[in-house]
Formats: sequence, structure tokens, C-alpha cells
Amino acid sequence: MPPTSTTLRIPLAAALRHPGSSRPVTAGVALAGLGGVAAEIPSTSPVDVDLVLERVPEGIVVRGTLSGAWTAACSRCLEPVSGDVAVHVDELFEPSPLEGETYLLEEDVIDLEPMVRDALLLELPLAPLCRADCAGLCPNCGVNHNVERCDCETFEPDPRWAALRSIEI
Repeated sequence: MPPTSTTLRIPLAAALRHPGSSRPVTAGVALAGLGGVAAEIPSTSPVDVDLVLERVPEGIVVRGTLSGAWTAACSRCLEPVSGDVAVHVDELFEPSPLEGETYLLEEDVIDLEPMVRDALLLELPLAPLCRADCAGLCPNCGVNHNVERCDCETFEPDPRWAALRSIEI
């Protein structure tokens, strides 16, 4: 992955080269392309990063909280919906990362963006709802049942199952 040019690319100061040393990182950053299956964190909405980088013998441990505001379309009625996401991270950056388990620690810089993206994408809702009892859209005419009712027939039996209706048990 090519290096990023955001404020999430942190130069490693001499203080972080000694085990036990730590450094806080607090920022509000805008990340483009931070979208999941149904929801996204718009690039106009900053992601709040509140982390502590701590030097350990294996590399650098990053602990803290990431948060941001997401937007989406309701998965039932397609009305706009939004919410907040917050996630605690506790990740290891090391020179020889284990794929899918740890992150790459370059010699003189730590790039936090891949970890921030991974953590936030996993927390975005897969099927966001405008409210828990959303009635959705009519499959025939498209009327939003949260706003009004329609006169469409609500049950159309599948003709392939017609033979089963004649069986008496």
C-alpha cells in the first residue's frame, strides 16, 4: 500500500525508540473513501483520533478511541439516516507484521491510516434503519409505509407453490 500524506503518518521521534516511552496523538482528520456496504463516513466529516503510541520490545502498541459520524440510506425505506460510531483500538505495529493481525512499522514513521480505516469500517452498520419499527416501502407501488398506507394487495402467493395448498394434512 502506498504511503499516505495525512496527519496520521507520524514520524517516530527518538523518544519512541526506547521501550516504555509513549506519545499521545490527537487529531481530527478527513478520510476519503471511508464507506462500507451500506453506510459511510463522508470525507467532509472529520474522524476524531485520540490515541497513545507506546514503545514495546515487539514494536509500537497503539491504544485509544476513534470516532466519527456516518450517513446512509435506511435499508427499509431509503430515507436518509445518520449516526455516530466510536471504537476502541488496541493494535500492534511491528517491522514484520503478521497479515491480518498486526500492522507495518516502518523504520522512521508509523502510518495509522490503515488501522483507522479497518477499525471504523468494521463498526459501520450493515443494515442501517431510520427507526427500529420502520415499515419500509410497498413492494408494488413504492409508497413509504412510514408516511402513508396504500391499497395494494399485501400477499401475493407464489404460483409455484399452488399445488401444496391443495394438500390436506
